[in-house]
Order: sequence, then structure tokens, then C-alpha cells
Amino acid sequence: VAYHWYGDPRHEMWPAREGQVLFDNLRRVHELRPDKHIIMSEACQEFGPRLSSWEVGERYGEAIIRDLNNYLEAWIDWNLILDARGGPNHVRNLVSAPVIADVARDKVLLHTPYFYMGHFSRFIKPGAQRILAGSNRDGLETTAFANPDGSLAAVVLNRGDYNISFWLEVDAQVARAEAPAHSITTFLLPPAPRAR
Repeated sequence: VAYHWYGDPRHEMWPAREGQVLFDNLRRVHELRPDKHIIMSEACQEFGPRLSSWEVGERYGEAIIRDLNNYLEAWIDWNLILDARGGPNHVRNLVSAPVIADVARDKVLLHTPYFYMGHFSRFIKPGAQRILAGSNRDGLETTAFANPDGSLAAVVLNRGDYNISFWLEVDAQVARAEAPAHSITTFLLPPAPRAR
């Protein structure tokens, strides 16, 4: 089952102001048909590149975390690379992309979604299994995966204007951590030692 991510009035002008994101619908699809794979097949930020805006990266981080926590298996950006205007594309609307090719200046620019997506693509390995992860702070979004090598990757997103301290707990081990304002952080835990 494939779907698109559009419909968030915080980031787009056309949806109803009540919003149409409905992250929980992925869980409902999974409950109805657990035998089906769920793939987010198209995402982009409309209205051209906003290279200095971390808000676009935060939107990607929030969407990916919430989707993964609701049985998503793959997340695909509509445009990996576009020109400095946000084109070309087949419908001639200008959008953003994780990579911007500024041909006039002969530069490749890495936009904020590139870095946010990297927290998932670099640290959550193929074959990883999502594990239970929760936050005791409303201001944090989190997801976690057990990688095939036994390591754990926990991704924490703070879209707020202030730092949030929290405890990272795995089994009986606890560590104090902090999510800086407007940040995404991946905590990597090595495989547990094997009993002898």
C-alpha cells in the first residue's frame, strides 16, 4: 500500500486548516491488513527551496518518525535533487528537495531534509526491526530500531524552542540525555554483550 504525505496546513496552503495528515491511519491499515507493506511513495515541500529553513527538515523528521511508529516500511522523497529554483518537474510547480544543484554557481547544496533523512538512512540498517520506544516529554518525538547486528538506534526529535532533558533507558541501563532546541539526535547503543 503506497500513499503520499501531503495535507499538513502547517506547511502547505491548500489543505483544510484542521489538517489531513492522519498518521494514525497507517496503523489502522496495518491492523486491517497486516500482510500488506506500507510505503510512503511521495513527499516534497512545496513553494521552492528554502535553503536556510530548518523547519523543512523538522517536517521530514516528524513525518518519518510518526510514520515509522505506525508500521511504515519505506519512505521515498519525490525529488532527490532539483535545481536552484526547485524544478524541473512534470507539473511545473516549484518544490524543494534534499539536494539542490545550483548550476549557475557550480555548487551542490545539501538542504536540511538531507541531514534529517540521514538520521534514519545511516543508522537504521536494512533488516532492522522497530522496537517499542516512548517519551515522557510531549515535546519529543522518538522511534527506535534493533539492527541486525544487535545494536540499537534511537532517533529523538525536538521541534521546540527550548532544550529538553530526559532519561534514555534500555533494559536496566539509564543515561541522562538532552535534546537541544530544534534538533534531531540519534543515539547508537552497541550490541549487548553475550552471556558466556
